[in-house]
Amino acid sequence: MPRRSSSAGTELFAGVQTFTKQEGQVVSRKRVADHGEVYTAKREVAAMLDLVKQETTRIESRFLEPACGKGSFLTAILERKLCVVESRYGNSQLDYERNAILAVSSIYGIDILEDNVAACRQRLFDVFEQQYNSLFKATATDDCRIAVKYLLVRNIIWGDALTLKTASNTPQPIVFSEWSPVNGSMLKRRDFTFHELLDHAAMKELPLFSDLGEDVFIPTPVKEYPLTHFLKIADVDRQ
Repeated sequence: MPRRSSSAGTELFAGVQTFTKQEGQVVSRKRVADHGEVYTAKREVAAMLDLVKQETTRIESRFLEPACGKGSFLTAILERKLCVVESRYGNSQLDYERNAILAVSSIYGIDILEDNVAACRQRLFDVFEQQYNSLFKATATDDCRIAVKYLLVRNIIWGDALTLKTASNTPQPIVFSEWSPVNGSMLKRRDFTFHELLDHAAMKELPLFSDLGEDVFIPTPVKEYPLTHFLKIADVDRQ
């Protein structure tokens, strides 16, 4: 169950296979034995998300799936959020883009298998792309697509949620970015280490990053970035 809480173009998701409509729950016995990998069926995903239905339809409500696989939960959450975005902002491309990017920025995942991470990013992008094109096919922009792809690279991490480190050849502490809207079209990015967020969860009673008005505990970021237009967030790493 999810926890609440570069470059342009298709090379960000190179090598991802096209999905069939009917996905099996097991890829191989070896992956089950080695990683306990079993996918949750769509019916069970929907039933579990309905337990927190109000949160899944809040555009800005954050979710983290620490073993996200190919994104069964995360894609279902994004579909629900984008339905809300469409119903509220589907008549204005700028408002739609701003809120769709906010919805994407609220979704986080970790998986220890690199192919799962690539597939999860691609599935999430496809959910966005299908709706975006259906609403604004003639005027859809690459700037918006690039921003969404960048968010997915930042938010869906190839790593180990047990060691709290990335799964690359040189493991590093997992770092998540918080994306907060400021003054309409601007986003504020702040980076936090995953281990500090978990230490807070174990030791503190106050919630993290709440937007419901209650008192919160906000850990110290490892890095802060200047305010950036929501369509230009990918430019920060190029500077």
